[in-house]
Amino acid sequence: MTIKKPMLSVQDACDFLLNAVRPITAIERVPTLQANGRVLAQDQASQLDVPPMDNTQMDGYAVRAADCVSGEAVLAVSQRIPAGHVGLPLAAGTVARIFTGALIPQGADAVVMQEQCEADETGSRVTVRTSPQAGEWIRRAGEDIKSGSVILSAGTRLRAQELGLAASVGLADLPVFRKCRVAVFFTGDELTMPGEPLKPGAIYNSNRFMLRGLLEQLGCEVTDLGNVPDTLEATRDALRRAASGHDLIVTSGGVSVGEEDHIKPAVEAEGRLNMWQIALKPGKPLAFGEITCTDQRDAFFIGLPGNPVSSFVTFLLFVRPFILKLQGAVVSPPRRYMVRADFSWAKPDRRNEFLRVRFNDEGGVSLFPNQSSAVLTSTVWGDGLLDNPPGQAIAPGDLVRFIPFNELLA
Repeated sequence: MTIKKPMLSVQDACDFLLNAVRPITAIERVPTLQANGRVLAQDQASQLDVPPMDNTQMDGYAVRAADCVSGEAVLAVSQRIPAGHVGLPLAAGTVARIFTGALIPQGADAVVMQEQCEADETGSRVTVRTSPQAGEWIRRAGEDIKSGSVILSAGTRLRAQELGLAASVGLADLPVFRKCRVAVFFTGDELTMPGEPLKPGAIYNSNRFMLRGLLEQLGCEVTDLGNVPDTLEATRDALRRAASGHDLIVTSGGVSVGEEDHIKPAVEAEGRLNMWQIALKPGKPLAFGEITCTDQRDAFFIGLPGNPVSSFVTFLLFVRPFILKLQGAVVSPPRRYMVRADFSWAKPDRRNEFLRVRFNDEGGVSLFPNQSSAVLTSTVWGDGLLDNPPGQAIAPGDLVRFIPFNELLA
């Protein structure tokens, strides 16, 4: 008698996948302007102070604070210092007209904002109507970054702000791990491409567009092998072709237990199946394994369900962190926020459910009325996923765990 193995929990399945990752180690240098979305391979340190010298935070007048103690000091304007120019030493009893970002002249120890000053008609003299403190409105050299300090750590997935930080210390290029090479294909004789006639029983292949978009957002090099016929031999052939030259194979469909579901036996024939079925709704039939290669290390394989919402949810929960770690990124679990449920969920599943919800005008979350795994509309309508534990009923007013899509799609 065959003993059926219990399904893995979502957390156990995620841990299993991440523990199996063999990260990419090949490093390449790319221009900082082209490094958006790439994963940094080595720590980056600054070779200079930022700012490099004391400068002003705003337009105004550079002064000696001791000259302005009266709160009504009338002083001569001795020079004008725009950003990018170096002024002369400031003589006692004078001020320097200065503009945001300009270097503080020697002798000045404060800046007075122009709104607190009144210049005469000629602009040669100014009344300072405040008593500034030494250091006021001055950015000190190195107050943002000290020379020699690490500004970006290896494993950082570079975003616009990291690129700006790298540029601020003069880094023209950056060492990054090479891109993850992913092959995708889709099983199902019913699948039709948009633009082609839709025959009886056929559907348009939405998963192809969705999964390619998700992979490209993660910075992967994607090879699309298209639709594969629903036969064991065609599926095995596609796996062999997909494995060559790729780190990962992602498929959609054919992972259940029907007579036309060939992914599981094909993976077992061409490599090994390490994980199958998760206590998750939507997305129970998720397969993970490796496909044997003769010209490289074996390619990882992840087979996603065919229903579009199931494919979307399992990609976000499992494939995304797997790819990030494969690319060398530091992976953290998505943040969950406690929010108020403004709906009733009286018949929970025994599996961990991920419901599509969005915020309403009252500050709680509303439930999309149709939670079917085939209703892709819910993923466009929603703001994120409600992580509902197995068997947990929900009543209006209950606090529930919410994962915003920006935690799962960034």
